Amino acid sequence: MKFVAIRSNLREAITTIQRASGENSNLSILKNTLIIVENNTITLTATNLEIAVTARVSGKIIEGGKITIPTVLLASLITNLQSDRVNVEKKENGLEVKTDNYEAVIQGLPAEDFPVTPQIGNTKQYLEIKGVILKEAIQQVVVASQFSDLRPELNSILVDFSIENLKLVSTDGFRLAEKTIPGNAFTSKFAEPFRMLVPVKAAQEISRIVADDDNVKIFKDENQILVTTEKVELISRLSEGNFPDYSAIIPRAFITEATINREEFLNAIKLASVFSQKNNELKIAVHPAKKAIEVSSADQSVGANAYLLAAKVKGDTTEAYFNAKYLFDAVKSTEGEDTFLGLQEEASPALIKSFSDASYLHILKPILKA
Repeated sequence: MKFVAIRSNLREAITTIQRASGENSNLSILKNTLIIVENNTITLTATNLEIAVTARVSGKIIEGGKITIPTVLLASLITNLQSDRVNVEKKENGLEVKTDNYEAVIQGLPAEDFPVTPQIGNTKQYLEIKGVILKEAIQQVVVASQFSDLRPELNSILVDFSIENLKLVSTDGFRLAEKTIPGNAFTSKFAEPFRMLVPVKAAQEISRIVADDDNVKIFKDENQILVTTEKVELISRLSEGNFPDYSAIIPRAFITEATINREEFLNAIKLASVFSQKNNELKIAVHPAKKAIEVSSADQSVGANAYLLAAKVKGDTTEAYFNAKYLFDAVKSTEGEDTFLGLQEEASPALIKSFSDASYLHILKPILKA
């Protein structure tokens, strides 16, 4: 194996795959990157057995071959090189990396020991979507997820495809986020609707490695999802279990409705949170007569504060308590100038969405007070 590549291209590829490496594994081979040079292509692959990420690198290929090299060491070396041009060559069980004024040999492990990357059985059916749309959707819903050993379906994002639209949904039992992508924002080769549970970590990696201007193809079979772009591909196992039937809990009517400037609301939550360090709890009080909402927090050992915000209000005077971080994440995930807040009775969840964007909603359970 022998090739010449531009350092920035190598560094980009290593950065893309690095988080898929099994650095915490007891298996040494999972801490390595598989480098394959064949068919005029240079590929780097890392896996932790749950996710495998492959990145393609452009370069001048002199001789084919393959080897595995410790991922962290390779990343550190390429990142700190100063020369733009890097010469790479396999030397017995090691990899020689040379520039005009530097050379190193990294000891590797045989490529045959590296786990075989699974293949998708059905490559004729797929979704194609712009990277910026997919990334935004994932980022908007993933905030409502939280790792759960007991319920793997809650450690996943539901991808619900129909001919009309594509929905992404996540929940941790206390909050739920739903993003609807209309059918005119993607193309599909699938003839029938389907639902699949994508692990949150896989979804986060997809969001990280996909570029805004990429054309992204999404393939699936019974057990796996494959996401590909021109330079990158990720394959992951799908989660098992049944996602909760959440449609019944989406609030349809409210005791109080408020429309608030999004940036002012975020600032109020952030400022009020200074006094809620211990319990991470905020009080939201809606005052129709004042045409305002009050965001406040108190702690006996620290003090108290309150922030009054102008708002368009409809309904009765209402108050509710929320986890400060959860509320901030929910409002931040909305888009547009104004945020809609719909409150029900004390024990029922609130609805948070953009006043101008019906494609996204966030449901948040209040904290019950004794």
